[in-house]
Amino acid sequence: MYRIMLFPHETDTSELRRALWAHRIGHRFTEEAEGQVLWLADPAQHDALVRLLTRWQRGERIMPERRRRSTSGASLSAALRQVPVTTAALGISLLVFALMGVLGDIVVAMLTIVPVAVVGGGLAFGNLTDALASGQVWRLLSPAFLHFGWMHLIFNMMWLWYFGRQVETLQGSGRMLTILLVAGVGANLAQYATGTVLFGGMSGVDFALLGYVWLMSRRAPHSGFFVPQMLVVFMLGWMVFTMTDMAGAVGFGNVANEAHLGGLVVGLLLGWYYSGRARRLH
Repeated sequence: MYRIMLFPHETDTSELRRALWAHRIGHRFTEEAEGQVLWLADPAQHDALVRLLTRWQRGERIMPERRRRSTSGASLSAALRQVPVTTAALGISLLVFALMGVLGDIVVAMLTIVPVAVVGGGLAFGNLTDALASGQVWRLLSPAFLHFGWMHLIFNMMWLWYFGRQVETLQGSGRMLTILLVAGVGANLAQYATGTVLFGGMSGVDFALLGYVWLMSRRAPHSGFFVPQMLVVFMLGWMVFTMTDMAGAVGFGNVANEAHLGGLVVGLLLGWYYSGRARRLH
């Protein structure tokens, strides 16, 4: 991220923010002690940003005509296209959830970390090594797309959108894909290592994104990342709470805690590495 301009705290920059997104100029505003700081993601867009900023300072109309007339549906479509990896992860999760409702347990059996079958009236589980040897490599990641209820799905998708969009907007689809794959596989293996097979959800990736965004915002503030401190406290507190007996007493006992912890560790490691690189390049 490249620092462009400092605005006083009392300056209303809401119209400028909307116009920058409407013109697809990647940016971020951060609140600093001295005021609001505007950062630019891509230096190739510097001239376009300066022209828009000059028009805004003159009081001229800066929203593109086509965008002002667009519907909310078109705006959502544009937002989804800007973050293809995050959008794809959301779409696959929703599709899998819909197929589970239509086809039932056959979808679950296809996506669990090892093959599952009914033998002699009971469940029989395959072996991960054998599954991988037979070419079923998707099972390393696929449990992340399994969700076992509406609330499970909604909360995981909400955090995926909140953090994933930030990563992909500021650092590109390649970085988001790296976090998704490494954290998804890492969280699944961490949970499988405890002897659990029937688990799923994107929460391991969500906690990885939390750790990544938090470390980037703390160690490389110029990168433009931001996460409210209370949100960090809430999510970490929730992770710790679900590990206690009290969680089971109030109906939250069946939680993939090791996947959460494994994802968080992956996110912190990636965040430490990439924030260190960002600091050296700044």
